[in-house]
Amino acid sequence: MATKSTSKKPAAKAAKKAAKPAARKVNPALMKPVQPDAVLAAVVGSAPLARGPLTKKIWDYIKKNGLQDQKNKRNINADDKLKAVFNGKATVTMFEMTKLVNKHVKA
Repeated sequence: MATKSTSKKPAAKAAKKAAKPAARKVNPALMKPVQPDAVLAAVVGSAPLARGPLTKKIWDYIKKNGLQDQKNKRNINADDKLKAVFNGKATVTMFEMTKLVNKHVKA
């Protein structure tokens, strides 16, 4: 009789695997290449990029030059190139950064 109860368990596991939500679809607007202006091109280059890779290049620049604040990791201390992108601000949060960067791209 023990064999009957064990046969239900694999079926339950299979049902749980089938109940997983579908993978998220990528927003096509985020994949569309945008053209950085001359100020932003000094940091990421002048080639058109999608928003994801553009943000990644900005973060690579920040990490390469040690511009992330050591005490508060959410803050970015701008060097000369980034000050131009950040409208002259010496320190911005990572949330402000995306808002300021969007002003320097053309869709």
